[in-house]
Amino acid sequence: MNGSRASVEQLTTGLLGTKTSDIDLLVLPPFVFLDQVQQLLKGSGIRMGAQNVDWRQEGAVTGEISALMLYEAGCQYCLVGHSERRGLFGETDEVVADKFAACQAHGIVPILCVGETLEERQGDATLAVVSRQIRAVIERVGTKGLEDAVIAYEPVWAIGTGQSATPGDASLVHGGIRAFIGAHDVTISGGIRIVYGGSVNPDNVAGLLAADDIDGALVGGASLDADKFAAICDVAATPAISAAQ
Repeated sequence: MNGSRASVEQLTTGLLGTKTSDIDLLVLPPFVFLDQVQQLLKGSGIRMGAQNVDWRQEGAVTGEISALMLYEAGCQYCLVGHSERRGLFGETDEVVADKFAACQAHGIVPILCVGETLEERQGDATLAVVSRQIRAVIERVGTKGLEDAVIAYEPVWAIGTGQSATPGDASLVHGGIRAFIGAHDVTISGGIRIVYGGSVNPDNVAGLLAADDIDGALVGGASLDADKFAAICDVAATPAISAAQ
């Protein structure tokens, strides 16, 4: 919940010169700025998505936004299960799975966010937590439903805190996620994109993206600064890193 029409224009236009031939780049603005951003992005190669969605197609649910509405607004992606939605608004694994299914039903690629709290991490429950969160989606849409999706590992303890998992720690969790999916379908586990989110910035992104099983970044606070976000994109587009993704 950041931004104004002026700041959104500044952020978006600041990315228009970013080279997108070697990376997939998308922005996820607040609902009220979707049309503005779509107009600014025309012909740029940068894609657009949304931060949230309701699982119902329509109805008396004042204030909510359906996947069909997002599709008609030009969204190609949508976050589901972000830790703030789970923590602040009580979204359960089952609700997240329903949102995941709603996105796919309307041609939107869901970005499934999974991650553990500090207490869960200290209790060595990280892989159990993220596996549970993914299992709920598999039970809703089947393993095949993950084929055209993105998974974002975002340790809750690293969001907005300035702390970030080390490349080794993040890689270990990403590998665990891939192994969990592989136990259901090895082909899908090998092809699914798993990105890291948790205080990603220009200083740590190279190490993260160079690590095994990390296929990209879900950028939070740094995305509010066009120069920092563009710098992250530039790192991702370097030959050694883009070739590994």
